[in-house]
Amino acid sequence: MMLESIEELLNHIKDVQVDVMELSNESLMKMSGFIERNKLEIDEDISTALQYQDIITQQLTATNEAIDSMKISIEMFSHAFKSDEDLAQQSIVKLQEKLQATLAEAKEKKSRFSGKHAAEHADDEIEFF
Repeated sequence: MMLESIEELLNHIKDVQVDVMELSNESLMKMSGFIERNKLEIDEDISTALQYQDIITQQLTATNEAIDSMKISIEMFSHAFKSDEDLAQQSIVKLQEKLQATLAEAKEKKSRFSGKHAAEHADDEIEFF
């Protein structure tokens, strides 16, 4: 079934992301250890680089959460499809809605983590009556 292929692809993406998160964390620990061993002072550029490492991990975690949500929805649809075609049609509509909501949430998290959220609302004015 096509959904099984999609689920396998999602599993692969998640596995790759877990590997990248582990490498990112290991990189962060090695940089921190180097700075500490050599008693180096952290300047603004290094501080920003260390924050980027954390943001990368947060982004990958958010993507993994979206993948888990999609997999649950696919499993529910697959089960419904096997037992009742009408219910399956309703489930596919619900699946599409959930996937769209998951995508919107993932985009919002990306925007927040990249600092664009605050910039987008910087022009908003508060009016007092």
